[in-house]
Amino acid sequence: MMRKVLVVTVLGLAAVVHAQQAADRREVGNLVMEGVPEIPRALIERSNQYTNTRGASLVGFDPQGDGILIATRFGETAQMHHVAGPGMDRQQWTFFPEPVTSGAYDSKEGTGGFYFRMDAGGSEFYQLYWFDRARGQHAMFTDGKSRNQDLLPSNGGGKAAFSSTRRNKTDFDIYTVENHDPATVKLVKEVKGQWSTLDWSKDDSRLLLQHYVSINESYLHLLDLQTGTSTQLNPRRDAVKIHYGDAAFSRAQDALYYTSDEGSEFLRLVFQDLATGKKEVLTPTLNWDVSSLAVSDDGAWLAYVANEGGRSALYLASTKDPKKAARLELPPGVIGGIEFDPAGKRLGFTMSTPQSSSDVYVADVATRQVVRWTQSETGGLNTASFVMPQLIEVQSFDKQKTPAWFYKPANAAGKLPVIINIHGGPEGQSMTWFDPTTQLWVNELGAAVLVPNVRGSSGYGKSYLLMDNGMKREDSVKDIGRLLDWIATQPDLDKDRVAVFGGSYGGYMVLASMVHFGDRLKCAVDIVGISSFVTFLERTEDYRKDLRRAEYGDERDPKMRAFLEKISPLTNAARIKKPLYVIQGLNDPRVPVGEAEQIVKTVRTNGGPVWYLLAKDEGHGFQKKRNRDFLVNSVSLFFQQHLLQ
Repeated sequence: MMRKVLVVTVLGLAAVVHAQQAADRREVGNLVMEGVPEIPRALIERSNQYTNTRGASLVGFDPQGDGILIATRFGETAQMHHVAGPGMDRQQWTFFPEPVTSGAYDSKEGTGGFYFRMDAGGSEFYQLYWFDRARGQHAMFTDGKSRNQDLLPSNGGGKAAFSSTRRNKTDFDIYTVENHDPATVKLVKEVKGQWSTLDWSKDDSRLLLQHYVSINESYLHLLDLQTGTSTQLNPRRDAVKIHYGDAAFSRAQDALYYTSDEGSEFLRLVFQDLATGKKEVLTPTLNWDVSSLAVSDDGAWLAYVANEGGRSALYLASTKDPKKAARLELPPGVIGGIEFDPAGKRLGFTMSTPQSSSDVYVADVATRQVVRWTQSETGGLNTASFVMPQLIEVQSFDKQKTPAWFYKPANAAGKLPVIINIHGGPEGQSMTWFDPTTQLWVNELGAAVLVPNVRGSSGYGKSYLLMDNGMKREDSVKDIGRLLDWIATQPDLDKDRVAVFGGSYGGYMVLASMVHFGDRLKCAVDIVGISSFVTFLERTEDYRKDLRRAEYGDERDPKMRAFLEKISPLTNAARIKKPLYVIQGLNDPRVPVGEAEQIVKTVRTNGGPVWYLLAKDEGHGFQKKRNRDFLVNSVSLFFQQHLLQ
């Protein structure tokens, strides 16, 4: 009888805690908070400089002059800006409440405009627009309802291709549009699954397309726009899956450059003659992924980026002898968005390092001289003093090594608290880019930050990439356990003050770590994370379902469903007893809001303390500055109260 009374009392207390936390609800603008205290003014001021850093990314070279189009933020959201020359003022051209980060010039001389992509409220149902510079006006040419992406202007101008779910909201068919007129939108290839546009042939008669099945299986196709026929390149003749990455026409001849992991652990750069089918690997000794490539319009130059263990290397070669590529001398960091100017004289790219924000650089093709075109503000901080991460490797349960970036406060004294920051994907990769939030934790909170690339991460070969698929899902969680073991062996780290932080799939890893290692963790922050694989797979947007089933398993199969239910944090939520902060966007199409709501409710019902933040105007991550600022500040407060003490 005594035991029964005790059980009833404990359950009653849990219900009271749950009710109190839910009742402690307030709304500020589009933010809904439960259990989140007011943020002290001192903390806001302390982090203000870090949250006011900016970055810029290259969108394209202006076909009418020497300028470039970039995406950067000067207000609440990133918008399109024009920069006439190196170091010159940024002229803002779009002014929307929603972020505009993707765009492209039309190559036709005299058009005086550009395309751009924008969604609403983080829904990711992107619409495509034309911005007329002469009139200062924009107009949408898609249907306003479907998801539209991969917009690709033709070489001759006046025409563009894109992929869209407008036919059935699930499959990404290929469309063209002429002169950005919605009346001319034409379905040119009906498909099943995830398809995207990669390049136009030099005469604009063919489109190069990618059919993406999963991170380790994809296909390249050539679409003849005159006949409507599509040809698959390099059809598989065995059961071995091949992944094709970036690809482009050679311009100088009827041939392609593309990246592929055929016969290799890594994505290698390949040249293929389309007439003969003959292939040549151009990077046979480079044991890293070639992540992107670009070809100059005249076909004379080839550039590509190699992902060398989380740092980027940029190579430039003459197409007359592409194996003799020159590596540009650049600081260790991350490079993206490579593009030649229309004349083929300059190569533009975006680069960030741990000590410099994302900015646009331009290299002279002939001299290799690199000029920085934009200088993004960094909140007045001296970023040269930012901590550079150290690469470590920790042996896991099966002797597989887990690479991780380790950020340690300078001149630290005593044992340091540790934040383990786990990336999403799960096929993502944490790299050496500019991360003001990590620097805030290191410099202002005095915490060490460990950023692992657990099994399943990209960048370390396809075998590593597949180590967490299907029934091996929790092996990646075991990697976190071994990181905790490593922390316990370090004399300058405090094994009793460790937190886990992560978003999306990283959010799942956070929750799973709390389930398996809750006695070794002090607290956790889950941002847009998966709490149940079954409900996630059932509720994610239709166009994503098969892509995610290829990674996680098919919940419609009884055996797999039982496994997914067994390992889901929601099923094991009773084991989550330490403080948990859950953050979610209401309009998230990838990990729907229900994933957050159900874990919050269940953990609270079981007596666990939970903070909950919901943004009504965000999706899969916070893009608006005011929301992002609150997220960063509230997470710092959460760590102050639950990790640092």
